[in-house]
Order: sequence, then structure tokens, then C-alpha cells
Amino acid sequence: MTEPSTATGEQGPATGERGAALTVFAILFALLAISNFLKPLQLLGGETGFVLFGIRLTGLANTIFGPLFGAYLALYAWGIWNMRRFALPMGHFYATYVVLNLAMFSLVAPKPADAGAGYQIFILLYAVIAIGVSVGAAVLLTRRKAELR
Repeated sequence: MTEPSTATGEQGPATGERGAALTVFAILFALLAISNFLKPLQLLGGETGFVLFGIRLTGLANTIFGPLFGAYLALYAWGIWNMRRFALPMGHFYATYVVLNLAMFSLVAPKPADAGAGYQIFILLYAVIAIGVSVGAAVLLTRRKAELR
């Protein structure tokens, strides 16, 4: 179903309809929020701390920043799901953070001693997906800015 979505009468998605891509992004950010809420529990061992600007956090810092970013991502996911205007700047901030965090992690974090080609492939795929999802969501929200409430 389409209806005019701009002042010029261009046809586009009906106002407030997310579409498949934004629906997937909202779900992915909600899952990431849950993951960040769980970081302090270190369910997968000592290497599951929240990474802030390239540094894997432990202890109190992990206990604070994991859930804090979890709350941020939960609000962002809710904003995307409900096509809220506040999701747009949140998306731009988060996309910028992801790119900086990945760059800093690659510079700061020591490689595991047994890191081989598999590790490099994993890091590359992780970066492509993380940047693709975060930047993709921000770009799509920007393109649909007129439809946000």
C-alpha cells in the first residue's frame, strides 16, 4: 500500500510503515540490546565484556557500560520499530560509534597468540556486518526521514 509521502506528492511507503529492512534492523538492535544487558554476567567466559572505544571492559566498568548501551540500543530499536524521529540521530551516533570502536579495537586489542587466517576472516566478516547494519539503518532512516513521527 502506498500513498503520497512528501509535499511533492511522490509515491512511497505509507507513513509509519517500516518495511522489511527497518523491521530486520529493529529486531537486530533489540537482540544486540539483550546481549549488552547480559555482558556483566559473562555467560560465555571472561572474554565477553563490553568493548568501549577498542577496550574490552571488565568489572564495574563492564557492569555499567554493558547495560547502559543495552538501554540505548533497546530505545533505538523501539524508535525504529515505531518510526520515531528520535531514532534518526541515535542511528547516526551509533553508526559513528561502531566504526570508531572497530577501528580502535583493531589497533588496541592484542591478537590471540593462535590467531590465524580464520581469526582474520572472522574479524573482517564481523566488521562488514557491524558497519553494514549500523550504517545501513542510519542511511535508511535518513532516506525515510519525512515518514518519521
